[in-house]
Amino acid sequence: MMSTAKGMLGRLPVLSPWTWALLLILLTLAYQVRTLHLDDRLYFWIQTSWHETEWEKRSLWLPEYRVQIDAKAVPGVSDNLSGLTYDERRDQLWAVVNNPEELLALSTQGEVLARYPLSGFSDVEGITYLGDNLLLLAEERNQALLVVEVPEQPGALFREDYRALTLGLDAGGNQGFEGVGYDRDGDRLFVVKEHSPRKLYEIRGLKASIEGEFNLEVIDREAWIENVFATDLSSVHYDERTDHLALLSDESKVLMELDGKGKLISFRSLLGGFAGLQDSVPQGEGMTFDDRGNLYLVSEPNLFYRFERQ
Repeated sequence: MMSTAKGMLGRLPVLSPWTWALLLILLTLAYQVRTLHLDDRLYFWIQTSWHETEWEKRSLWLPEYRVQIDAKAVPGVSDNLSGLTYDERRDQLWAVVNNPEELLALSTQGEVLARYPLSGFSDVEGITYLGDNLLLLAEERNQALLVVEVPEQPGALFREDYRALTLGLDAGGNQGFEGVGYDRDGDRLFVVKEHSPRKLYEIRGLKASIEGEFNLEVIDREAWIENVFATDLSSVHYDERTDHLALLSDESKVLMELDGKGKLISFRSLLGGFAGLQDSVPQGEGMTFDDRGNLYLVSEPNLFYRFERQ
């Protein structure tokens, strides 16, 4: 029996170098397909295309967005450009830089209007405009949320001057709150945790609690992101015009739209060649929409993008 087995082994075909090269290429393609979720993207592209006429007029409908400002280096910023939000009162953007911590006022063309050092703040990654002249900043490691008034004069902002809400949810090193988005009508704050595990939380009653009517409720929206084809979540935006959420993934280089019940409605690839992009967005960290539906995105180290719906 053993001699028969040895004989069978001896008759196994010897693969040529070209065959090994082909197998290596196939394995590499299979790895890329899973890493970038290309199979999932194809499935959801087909699925969302079937419902295009149903959703196109009443959603963000991300496939129609194309880049207008492509990878513009933000003047005076060398690294660690992070969260982004739109302030309709001033028709401008607010961004944060992580290490050294700094608040930036940006024009909608990506020009720096003003800079405010954030003294005592730590690992600031997220920012969202709450309305009523208030900004909310999120510290990743501490999982702390701080509400600050929009600065009217140049100069540093000091952390000890502001109250903080700290939520130790799935705490663990540099894997805390990565992005924030706010629903003003519903007083709901949406918070994303990047990975290990990736999370989406809905925090109800934030502004009411700040104003003294303490009634805070934290809801884990894990079910909403179970079918999201992204390995991480780096930013979240609540769109008041559609009641939809937009989620950004740095690693998977994709922007996704969920409806008010967490259903995936549309997505936009941020790989080079898509949406008019010359190169892939290297490390998307923050994004927001203005009240006209334009999309703004920032990427490390210091890149600014503006997209418009065609």
